[in-house]
Amino acid sequence: MKLATFLPPGEDHPVSGEVRGDAVVAFTDGSTVRDRLATGDRTPADGPAHALADVRLLAPVPDPRVLFGIGLNYRAHAEEQGLDVPEFPIVFTMAPSASAPPGGPIVCPPVVRRLDYEGELVVVMGAGGEVAGYAVGDDVSARDLQRREKQWTRAKGADGFCPWGPWITTADEAPDPHDLQLRTWVNGELRQDTRTSDLVFGVPELVAFIRETNTLEPGDLIFTGTPSGVGSAMDPRVFLESGDVIRIEIEGLGAIEHPVA
Repeated sequence: MKLATFLPPGEDHPVSGEVRGDAVVAFTDGSTVRDRLATGDRTPADGPAHALADVRLLAPVPDPRVLFGIGLNYRAHAEEQGLDVPEFPIVFTMAPSASAPPGGPIVCPPVVRRLDYEGELVVVMGAGGEVAGYAVGDDVSARDLQRREKQWTRAKGADGFCPWGPWITTADEAPDPHDLQLRTWVNGELRQDTRTSDLVFGVPELVAFIRETNTLEPGDLIFTGTPSGVGSAMDPRVFLESGDVIRIEIEGLGAIEHPVA
């Protein structure tokens, strides 16, 4: 099942539903996406249907409790940064306000001069600390803040810095998360093109590592790290500018596309 939160045409109240092909069908039982993650209920939606082209997709869980990020979790990305592959996962957290709809936009704070993209596989948690599904995400990064501040709270977790979606593909219907093609384009130029088989730490390892110290609840997110091809590693380095459009696609999970404001 593909779980989505959206605004129907002409409405401003979020609705939860199920994506089927080129349409999204609303739930009529009053359940939200987080409810479905918590209960594991996969009863098909039976409400009004809307063409995906006519709705505005929101972040599937509009108000996630916590967002975990993972640093240097692709071997090729560590290599392009000139760094060793970590012995243990590098975990950081981002403010809930960093969560944003798949269409963004990303608003660059005035203090930031070096804005970068990071296409990522997103793990969405369900009940009992189990993985409920997967999505596509962009861990937008302020490289100047990241380089000068030892903690990445501001560099990675600014308001709206984590567009994700376009929906959650539940784990029972998702392809193998460790063998997916991940691609990122900026203004139509392919920048990242790899497979998740290059992950240093896979999904079970990341979940187990975080659960050693933190309770994972339905709707919590884990951004699993970015592959090689980020702008800061290009020669010469290329950073995002106002008007740029980022598109990130993961095999079997869909695509998100958003501008920089």
